[in-house]
Amino acid sequence: MKIPLSWLNEYVDVSDLSPLELAERLTLAGLEVAGIEFIGIAPPSGAEALVSSGESFAWDRDTIRVGEVLAVRPHPNADRLVLATVEYGAQAPQTVVTGAPNVRPGQRVAFATAGAVIRNGYSAEHELVTLKPAKIRGVRSEGMVLSELELGLSDEHEGILELAPEAPIGLPLADWLGDVVLEIELTPNLARAYSILGVAREVAAIYERPLKPVPETLVQTGAPIASQIAIEISDPEACPRFTASLIRDVEIKPSPSWMQRRLRLAGMRPISNIVDVTNYVMLETGQPLHAFDYDVLVRRAAASGQPANPVTGEARPTLIMRYAWAGETLTTLDGVTRTLAATDYLVTDTASPLSLAGVMGGAEGEVTNTTRNVLLEAANWNFIMVRRTQQRHLLFSEAGLRFSRGVHPAQAETGNRRAAELMRELGGGTVGQELADEYPAAPPVIQIELSAEEVERLLGMPLPVDRIAAHLRRLQFQIEPTGPDRLLVTAPSHRLDITGPHDLIEEVARIEGYDTIPSTLMADQLPPMRQDPTLAVEERIRNLLVAAGLQETISYTLTCPEREAALIPGANPGDVTDEGYVRLANPISRERRVMRRTLLVSALETLQNNLRFRERVAIFEVGQTYQPVAGQLLPEEHRGLVIALAGAASKPSWLVPEPPHVDYFDLKGIVDALLEHLHLHERVRFVPSDHPTFQPGRAADLDLDGTKIGTLGELHPLVREEHGIPLDLRVPVAELALDALIAAAPRSWKTAPVPRFPPIVQDLAVVVDEERPAGEVERAIRGAAPALLVDVQLFDVYQGAPIPAGKKSLAFRLTYQAPDRTLTDAEVARAHNTIVAAIRHELGAEIRGV
Repeated sequence: MKIPLSWLNEYVDVSDLSPLELAERLTLAGLEVAGIEFIGIAPPSGAEALVSSGESFAWDRDTIRVGEVLAVRPHPNADRLVLATVEYGAQAPQTVVTGAPNVRPGQRVAFATAGAVIRNGYSAEHELVTLKPAKIRGVRSEGMVLSELELGLSDEHEGILELAPEAPIGLPLADWLGDVVLEIELTPNLARAYSILGVAREVAAIYERPLKPVPETLVQTGAPIASQIAIEISDPEACPRFTASLIRDVEIKPSPSWMQRRLRLAGMRPISNIVDVTNYVMLETGQPLHAFDYDVLVRRAAASGQPANPVTGEARPTLIMRYAWAGETLTTLDGVTRTLAATDYLVTDTASPLSLAGVMGGAEGEVTNTTRNVLLEAANWNFIMVRRTQQRHLLFSEAGLRFSRGVHPAQAETGNRRAAELMRELGGGTVGQELADEYPAAPPVIQIELSAEEVERLLGMPLPVDRIAAHLRRLQFQIEPTGPDRLLVTAPSHRLDITGPHDLIEEVARIEGYDTIPSTLMADQLPPMRQDPTLAVEERIRNLLVAAGLQETISYTLTCPEREAALIPGANPGDVTDEGYVRLANPISRERRVMRRTLLVSALETLQNNLRFRERVAIFEVGQTYQPVAGQLLPEEHRGLVIALAGAASKPSWLVPEPPHVDYFDLKGIVDALLEHLHLHERVRFVPSDHPTFQPGRAADLDLDGTKIGTLGELHPLVREEHGIPLDLRVPVAELALDALIAAAPRSWKTAPVPRFPPIVQDLAVVVDEERPAGEVERAIRGAAPALLVDVQLFDVYQGAPIPAGKKSLAFRLTYQAPDRTLTDAEVARAHNTIVAAIRHELGAEIRGV
């Protein structure tokens, strides 16, 4: 939010404060000042870190001043140019050449003399240039009347900048228009500070300065509004308060320059006097408003059969606050026609919807250049309801920003009266007597007991009860002593965030100054450090995968059912629903509305995003998945591990300029290495899998002691296509149950000394059915001679002549070794023959010569 100090100064005196000091004090009080924009004023030294970039630059005090146009006469040699004589505080006026269409006698202007540094309005870059005397169509000109563009205020250059009539002639322009704008980043709990008045309250409290109230003058000379408008609220919880004023016979025209300038400094675009007043008062008081064309409402009321007002003869509109009906639509001010949901709360009349409550008005009833009578609305809306409507329609506005964080109903009357009077002053209208005010749900007064003992307990330092009371009074809390060290505190109407003593103590700490709170050591013994074996194994797994060349990623736990449906070939994402997921009540977007049930969806999203920029991706993630349980409030959470590879198996080199792409076996090698380091490799079997996400024949389930703990394989081509992954890439992916891995990993294991005696290596080739996994054969071999057989390696798989059809040949390299002696040929032969007999008996294998 942007806060011009000239505007802030109307509510609390900050004229003597350094912008840097003010920014620091506000930041320490919780209102973080992220940047400072200096308009026409040179930033002080030390402000470099906070100075915001922009078009503004410092105006020289001697060469850029306030001037008055004394006379305007035609240029003797040019039809589109004029000669303007300007008084600017020098000994004599100066005549300059200008082409501005809006220059006229008696006008106060920004005037620059030779040597002034201004923006070049005749180039696309608008670079800074130094003004020099020049002869323009035969007439010498040594000065210039300036536009907003040439001063760096905006891109407006169709005419010169017109100053207020009271601007002193000869005054340096920096003293009249120069300003400082604080850019404050507010957290959602600081809804009370989303206005000039809100920030002024904070400044007044920090510096112990008086706070000036919002002007309360309102001249009401028109007919009573009660006979001209009716208000109905269907749900007081959704709309606690609705107020309206009627201003007749207004003239729609540009708002005055001072208002336009303040709106621009605050980041808003001026439109017209009536619309600008609603934005101005919202920025000033924090109360959003909306203006309707009252005559449009009258015509709609007459068309829907509303009875005529006996005083005015016009139909009497009825404004109805209700939830949307099925099938209703509304064209909002941004020109978009929106289909409404039953959770959308509306301002309607007896004809149809007029606006999305608290978010944006509708095109029907919009104030235009032909508007003459204005109905001004200042209402209050349930902040949860506003948030849902904004999120559903992806429609965010300044009004919605404030309502979604909480605006107290008491502010509606203040904002309405302030805006109605400004409309009367700037539009020349007449305000109807009284204020239409429906207030069915006034919030309770918040009163909290606070003790000095509790303040000391939470802040760690003692504060006298009188000092605590003084701090809270500066923030407009009402204080009533109830004991020697106890207070009864009543929150002001603009504070919706006060719920208990802890909130009051935070306010005391802010005003006292966080920097004054002493650092203290905990007055207790630190708890003993205990190792977490589960965490230690998890960290080992991370380290092992990083050592294998993978990069760890962290992704959102939020996804959408359509993404998970894309993991199933042939599934139609449009047919899925949110049933069966843990759903968010208020999601940040439709793409992040449910909790994921598998880590595969996150891994593929990461692959899809990174393969657009990289040719090789090798990643893993450790994260949670969430499964809802019927009848339980909380879901089951499972920790999982996902590994995903794509692209080249290694980086190109001069030896291998085009390395092959990764496949199933690259991934299996990583998983094998992980299982071996966890000492689980002898307990895990790889079983062929029919998981639909993976390509048939290239996927396996991991079986740990008879329990499935995961799946690995190459993605199905249709799944790759659905995720925008090039079809020429094989994408091996694994998802493992991390909890099961960690639980099964032994905390200790046996080791053996380095062998002192040489091994004996023999090869064994067996012919088995082609469906029989090689792992099953290996387990049979290992189980037959466990005493002497120390290693088994599969080194060849062969099918074809002379191997019969339906069979395959598996060649294993067997390593025999004893820890205490050198094995004899006879010992090895006995062990080898035992293995051969075992696999013949158990597997029906045939022995083939190698």
